[in-house]
Amino acid sequence: MNQPIPFAAGRPGDHADSDLAEVMQKVARGDKPAFSVLYDALAPLVFGIVLKVVRDRAQSEEVAQEVMIDLWRQAARYRAEAGSVRTWAATIAHRRAVDRVRSAQAATDREQAQAAREHTTAFDEVAEQVETRLESEQVRRCLRGLTELQWQAVTLAYYQGLTYREVAEALHTPLPTIKTRMRDGLIRLRDCMGVTT
Repeated sequence: MNQPIPFAAGRPGDHADSDLAEVMQKVARGDKPAFSVLYDALAPLVFGIVLKVVRDRAQSEEVAQEVMIDLWRQAARYRAEAGSVRTWAATIAHRRAVDRVRSAQAATDREQAQAAREHTTAFDEVAEQVETRLESEQVRRCLRGLTELQWQAVTLAYYQGLTYREVAEALHTPLPTIKTRMRDGLIRLRDCMGVTT
């Protein structure tokens, strides 16, 4: 097979459609010189169509080469009654070009979506840390509003995990008094925190 000509060269009108149909039949039988003729006749048309859709010259050259390979591989599928060789080649070129653009757009969309997910995750983590700090500060502020015995009882029960009886023993205070102080302290905390039941 001859060396392919550059896409900018060649004259699309050099071969009549009937001649190209005959050439296509030969290509379908694996005739490499016939494919060289087909290539010379259609490469500029194919490249022009692809370039209009893809707009990037390097990618357009790549897609046009893929189209020409498709024409070689699919030559047996060509049916003259369905349209001219040029129309068939133009259709394949346009589809391939659109596929390339869609593929590139899908890749860009995936990258943007990933970047958005990473940004959202980082924002959510920061927001959660800020919210936790604010809640902690509110709890500390509300604890300061308790009486000394309420504060001690609540702190021992909730921060050190002691039972009512263990809190009573630690504070040398009767158990019923501890229960009352803790209940009153928890009610004050709830009201201070704005928790509704």
